[in-house]
Amino acid sequence: MIGAVLPPGLPPGLILAGGKSSRMGTAKAFLTIGGDTILGHIVRRLSPQVCAITLNAPEDFSNPLGLPLLPDRLGGQAGPLAGVLSGLRDMQDRGTAASRLLTVPSDSPFLPADLVARLRAGTADPDTIVIAASEGRNHPVFGLWPVSIADDLEAWLADPDNRRITAFLRRHRTVTVEFPTIGTSRGPLDPFFNINTPEELEEARRFAEELA
Repeated sequence: MIGAVLPPGLPPGLILAGGKSSRMGTAKAFLTIGGDTILGHIVRRLSPQVCAITLNAPEDFSNPLGLPLLPDRLGGQAGPLAGVLSGLRDMQDRGTAASRLLTVPSDSPFLPADLVARLRAGTADPDTIVIAASEGRNHPVFGLWPVSIADDLEAWLADPDNRRITAFLRRHRTVTVEFPTIGTSRGPLDPFFNINTPEELEEARRFAEELA
């Protein structure tokens, strides 16, 4: 778990929790499914796959798990790429040996237990971005981001019109790795299922009961 001795070469992990969660009325990370918060599920699944976990969130963000907080370095609502930039700059500031940063969102409690292994198998090139996909859809917030792109990302985000992840990905070599769905009696579950509405929260709770 957090702080445990892990195999060498694992990337640091950054949970992107900077969104406003306006449709849910509260921070999605702390909604409960299957006897734990969404964030608790994410941390438990992510911990064996990374060398450290940091939460990209404002300094006043509630943090019952005691994770290190890393606010965006850019002001305003600059989107998930601002979190990616903060994570990459933090790696540089700390002199981290890893060449890439893993990011995941804070609203996807079923993320794969082999997320990092599959993404790393996508390419051996440390300067290539690797993102996840499932059922023909890309999920770029689940990705491995090279430290080498930090300068270009910061320059690109300096233009307030530049916020879309897909537009930034076109500037760099990017590999997409397809992940299978999870079989359940309720039908296939997308491992990147994310929760944005009360209806999706209830659906996630039903899937969590199925997988318990």
